[in-house]
Amino acid sequence: MAADAQSAPQQQSSLSFTEGFLLGQLSIVILIGAFIKFFIFGDPPSPEHTASARALARQNHDHGHKRSFSVPSFPPGGRSGIRVSSSNVLRYPPRLTTPIILAKTYYNVNSHQPESLDWFNVLIAQTIAQFRTDAHQDEAILTSLTDVLNGSQKPDFLSSIKVTEVSLGEDFPILSNCRVHPVDDGSAGPDGAKLQARMDVDLSDLITLGVETKIILNWPKPLTAVLPVALAVSIVRFSGTLSVSFLPSASTSTASSNASAEVPLQQPLSTTPTSLAFSFLPDYRLDLSVRSLVGSRSRLQDIPKIAQMVENRLHAWIDERCVEPRVQQVVLPSLWPRKKNTRGPLGEEEDALGLGATETARDVREEARREVEEERRKDREHREREAAGFAEGLRWRSKAEGGGYEMPSGAVRVHDSHND
Repeated sequence: MAADAQSAPQQQSSLSFTEGFLLGQLSIVILIGAFIKFFIFGDPPSPEHTASARALARQNHDHGHKRSFSVPSFPPGGRSGIRVSSSNVLRYPPRLTTPIILAKTYYNVNSHQPESLDWFNVLIAQTIAQFRTDAHQDEAILTSLTDVLNGSQKPDFLSSIKVTEVSLGEDFPILSNCRVHPVDDGSAGPDGAKLQARMDVDLSDLITLGVETKIILNWPKPLTAVLPVALAVSIVRFSGTLSVSFLPSASTSTASSNASAEVPLQQPLSTTPTSLAFSFLPDYRLDLSVRSLVGSRSRLQDIPKIAQMVENRLHAWIDERCVEPRVQQVVLPSLWPRKKNTRGPLGEEEDALGLGATETARDVREEARREVEEERRKDREHREREAAGFAEGLRWRSKAEGGGYEMPSGAVRVHDSHND
């Protein structure tokens, strides 16, 4: 009886351990199965749902934030920091406000029909075509992409990245429905609200970048495991609204106070260059096609979560740079006509100027040629004098070796006169 009583608790403990072990293994299998099903092989959401969700998230994120750029406002007496000349030679025109500019260009923002921008699409297409042609020469784009991908920002757990596929597409973006309207974002000065052009952009193409790399696991020791990864990202379609604004140059001066005299000191003028600011509205749409291949022997192809991670990363990159309220500013060059920028056939006056310039250049070349010839002549005369001196020395040495030394005639005459 005592033995049976001791064996009963041992059997119960062994059964509880077995049940716990099996339950733990079953839990691990369920977790692994759920991870594989929902994380690796889960169906991605539809592009329409993803685009609407991203647009709503951008609007909620940007709600209450002002635009990050504005046209500088100037006081009623004139632009800040601009020194008006006291002479009457240079006369300044009256202030041009936004309503005056619209009236002088016969543009009514309320009734003007949107423009098609067909001519601008042709110019953009020619520019992109030339860019694609230049990129294929000497594989310049391949070298540039390889250097960028393997730069200092590459994570340590990735090996060298190799570009396997590059396609710049064959089609061109189409801009349409352009309209100009004033925008009052709270930064309008006495000139009124600034003007902004908005146009629809649509691009349906296949722009692809394919890379290969290896994910290196360096824990608990270096090169513990290596996982090959191949990835190809293609832009299938991009559509959105592009906003373009003109930011004129402005000169501002800052005042600082002297600590000892407590007298404000006027600092030099700081001028902001004329620039063109552009950005996209938050409701843009970017459709991507992501192809992935993970593994060396047993490979996993087109994992949905990898595609979602790449899409989220690319959308975040665009949102941080050129989606309102953030903008990209491009500094414009000076639009004043200059002679050095002139190209084409020359007129009569330009021919005369060109002839004068040619004659001046010819005179400069002739003068340089004469200087070179003079230097050569002096060098030749110097060499001739050295050769003559060397020959004279040899002649005197040969006479001395012959047993006779003939004093110069001048010395003899001096001796004779002395005897007399």
